Amino acid sequence: MRIRKMLDTGILSTAWASSDSRQGRYRVSPLLGAALATLLVPSPLTAVVQAQSPTPSAATPPPACASDNHSAFDFWIGTWDVTAAGQDQPSAVNRISREHGGCVIHEDYSTKGGYTGMSMSFYDAARKKWHQTWMGADGGALFIEGGLNERGEMVLSNRNTPYFKEGMKINRVTWTPMADGSVRQHWQASMDGGNTWSVVFDGLYVKRP
Repeated sequence: MRIRKMLDTGILSTAWASSDSRQGRYRVSPLLGAALATLLVPSPLTAVVQAQSPTPSAATPPPACASDNHSAFDFWIGTWDVTAAGQDQPSAVNRISREHGGCVIHEDYSTKGGYTGMSMSFYDAARKKWHQTWMGADGGALFIEGGLNERGEMVLSNRNTPYFKEGMKINRVTWTPMADGSVRQHWQASMDGGNTWSVVFDGLYVKRP
């Protein structure tokens, strides 16, 4: 800043001009001017080095839940009219959506009779299992785990959970994608270790237009 002020006020210019008449004493003045010019004017070499300096990578990491395993339950996504087996009219509406960056499948279920419930399903990558937690308006909770079988059905059961103990009631829910785009949900229960099964719910999901 001091050097710039000297240039602006003409002090250095006077010194430069006086060097012609006092060649012996002020012969160094042109050298001083060259040095000042070097300091005040950016060097092309410096500009090239700065242009070639590496910059931090700004690459965006891939989504956390974008694998094929995370999308295995996508066939259930949509807004569905649900008709129970043996009925000819829908008795409930079920809204299924992927949320939170595709990491969670959220279910919002309601019947014409006023019963409601919801579930959260997700792929646990650390354990390589699908998990679903269900809670209904009646206070009934369900914790089931599993995955796709060889037929492409999603099969979840509380028997697959780490807290299941022998002698407990077994719940098993199977979602089957049908050729016409509908989905069958078949919920079964067993009180004898899986030897016999009873139907808790059997419903056909037809997607709304």
